[in-house]
Amino acid sequence: MTPPDELHRHHARWLQRRRRLRRLLRPLPRRANLSRYPVLKWFADHARRAAFLWSFKRTNVMPSLYAGSVLAFLPVYGLQILFGLGLALGLRGNLTVMAALQMITNPLTIVPVYGFTAWVGLGAMAFAGVGAGWPDALRYTNALFVGGVIVGLAFALLADLTWRLLAWEARRFRQRLDALRRHRDAAPDNG
Repeated sequence: MTPPDELHRHHARWLQRRRRLRRLLRPLPRRANLSRYPVLKWFADHARRAAFLWSFKRTNVMPSLYAGSVLAFLPVYGLQILFGLGLALGLRGNLTVMAALQMITNPLTIVPVYGFTAWVGLGAMAFAGVGAGWPDALRYTNALFVGGVIVGLAFALLADLTWRLLAWEARRFRQRLDALRRHRDAAPDNG
């Protein structure tokens, strides 16, 4: 295969990846659609001016990834986006990543997620020897929070490793595209 054909094919795959990513991010908060979200629209003017909320640089994504993962598993359903905005502003994180992570707990997943986090929290509390004599309501509430933090951090670690793998693969893909362009530009014109 000639290098220009390979360059064209590689560039087409790059454009396809960008379109797929944009389609995936479409329902999430962005500068342009911030006023559509019930609570976030109150803060839309301030949020539009905060460039770090929209940056996908590693320094803005990682705080959102870890804080957003923990927040997603805490029993604060319904207030997550508002808390996520506060965390993103306070940690100078990416709001889109933070909001995307809050979609983990939704009406379809809330029961299994909170059941699992309570189970993990009860196990961690029993291991630490905490809460044995507490009333059930207090013990289960604490278990939800303890389990939410533990599961959230474990999920964040997996998400971080996935992010690093995807970033590495994207760099390799981009380097290959650049090499193909350099090869094309260095080749003598056979026209």
